[in-house]
Amino acid sequence: MAAASYDVIIIGAGPGGYVAAIRAAQLGLKTAVVERDHLGGICLNWGCIPTKALLRSSEVFHLMERAKDFGLKADNIGYDLDAVVKRSRGVAKQLSAGVKGLLKKHKVDVVMGAATIPAKGRVSVKTDKGSEELSGKNIILATGARARELPGLEADGDLVWTYKHALQPPRMPKKLLVIGSGAIGIEFASFYNTLGAETTVVEVMDRVLPVEDEEISKFARKAFVKQGMKIMEKAMVKQLDRSAGKVTAHIEVGGKVEKHEFDSVISAVGIVGNVEGLGLEALGVKIDRTHVITDEFCRTGVEGLYAIGDIAGAPWLAHKASHEGVMVAELIAGKHAHPVKPESIAGCTYCQPQVASVGYTEAKAKELGYKIKVGRFPFIGNGKAIALGEPEGMIKTIFDEKTGELLGAHMVGAEVTELIQGYVVGRQLETTEEDLMNTVFPHPTLSEMMHESVLDAFDRVIHI
Repeated sequence: MAAASYDVIIIGAGPGGYVAAIRAAQLGLKTAVVERDHLGGICLNWGCIPTKALLRSSEVFHLMERAKDFGLKADNIGYDLDAVVKRSRGVAKQLSAGVKGLLKKHKVDVVMGAATIPAKGRVSVKTDKGSEELSGKNIILATGARARELPGLEADGDLVWTYKHALQPPRMPKKLLVIGSGAIGIEFASFYNTLGAETTVVEVMDRVLPVEDEEISKFARKAFVKQGMKIMEKAMVKQLDRSAGKVTAHIEVGGKVEKHEFDSVISAVGIVGNVEGLGLEALGVKIDRTHVITDEFCRTGVEGLYAIGDIAGAPWLAHKASHEGVMVAELIAGKHAHPVKPESIAGCTYCQPQVASVGYTEAKAKELGYKIKVGRFPFIGNGKAIALGEPEGMIKTIFDEKTGELLGAHMVGAEVTELIQGYVVGRQLETTEEDLMNTVFPHPTLSEMMHESVLDAFDRVIHI
């Protein structure tokens, strides 16, 4: 039987793959997508979306505990962890079904199974019914990534968890250890800590949320400690001794090894790209530390073969994958495509308080040789923040002193993951401080702080 023939075959149906498939179909390309697990990938099923659903539950619980602050009464406040998890899984299921509907609407062929690329332009899919052969002028790798596992710290699903186990926990932890304080680690630490787990976070770098601006990291750390978290920086978990219902962690800090007991451990020490078993090496694809090397247009160097999203390297964010998917589809269709610039992609962490940023940190801007102007504005100076009962937070903006270019923006506080897009749009439009100063922000809103932070950078701040 002849192999089914396509203009584009996409391997992986996460936020990179399914978006690439839809855009390719919109551009009139005959498109197939191969997925071995779930439509929507990790993001929709086991990542971004279900974690936000969990965090929303803990946020509401936290507000209920503060009812008195708002002149309200709420007695016997509690939670049902199974129901919280059930809601989260329901949200993920709804969105995964939505992706299936979108692919059908755009007449994209979906093949469920594990793909290999036996030769250029060929894809072999191992399905439930045997194997299916496809041929395509272009192939897009969108296979994503999985949790990195360190030797001796491997997850077992009972005492030691990855993000997947943490989304469907076998129990509510009493004493929780979170290894790694990037977005995934700190979000789970925030969720379980809010629900009452005694939470310790161990970070090998010198600060939590190490990719964020140092000032923002310090602010967030203070808030986490105030909420009862124990934070251990410049620390490393050397070994985990597991016994019935108990884990003894050997944590090296300050040159000494301390032993601490926990009943649950979440390992969030980064990711590895899903590059194995595809036949990439035989095709001549270059791989560096589990990530495919590409140029700015996601080309692998092998004709007709592209790689997008987590498999193609940092930043490991769903929205980056989606935009790369659109760009590659447009490139294949002969359109004028714009490369995705990593420094224009916002990062969002949905802990309490939220953290969001775009562009260069203060340290990076200085390292690149810019002479900078920095503005800051605290939530306590904003009427809406005080009315919301969220007076703790800060917005920081960094400008090139010479040109007024917005180099970076960094935020910590309530709803900053929604606010950051204002600066993202600003950077995309190559805005200057003057444009931002002359913009009339609505009152009373949290967004006014974005204006004030810009004003502060140029010694014109009004409300502090």
